[in-house]
Amino acid sequence: MLGAVAPLALATTQPTALVVDLDPGGPQYPSARSLRELVEEGPRAADLSPSRRGVAVLANGGIGTEDSREIVHLLLRGWPAVVLRLAPQAPDDVPAPIVPVRLLIPGRLFPPQGRGVYQPIAVAFGTRRRLETGGSLVLPVAPRRVIRALLEGSRPVASRWTTAWRRVWAAVW
Repeated sequence: MLGAVAPLALATTQPTALVVDLDPGGPQYPSARSLRELVEEGPRAADLSPSRRGVAVLANGGIGTEDSREIVHLLLRGWPAVVLRLAPQAPDDVPAPIVPVRLLIPGRLFPPQGRGVYQPIAVAFGTRRRLETGGSLVLPVAPRRVIRALLEGSRPVASRWTTAWRRVWAAVW
């Protein structure tokens, strides 16, 4: 679920943003057209830049990153902010910074795995300081109402959690 919600949360911190799902096995985001349709039919001018403020989502439709590379480059040039949702085994040459988003689970069974954005499932006091010193970002615990809003396709109410995602844009990845 974090893999589906994180790109939406990151996009909502910008006045206008596009979420592009590059994972053919990813969530079934609702969208008027899919990335596959843009590749197969060609993009319209309206697809390549925003016509209004807010968050737009481009579902995958069953196409791989390599086959959609040209369209993704056009979208990156036309939109003020783009969040690319990647497959778990993403290629190394993605045309944008890669921000790993990981669960932060208490205890020692699942230790943190390098630099990234960590979403705790419970309050993580000592771990938070250690990760942030190493260049990672640790988000507050996510409120249920915000997660529900994102999953239902609506803009969530402001919260410490949604505000914390703004720091991701400012970090160097």
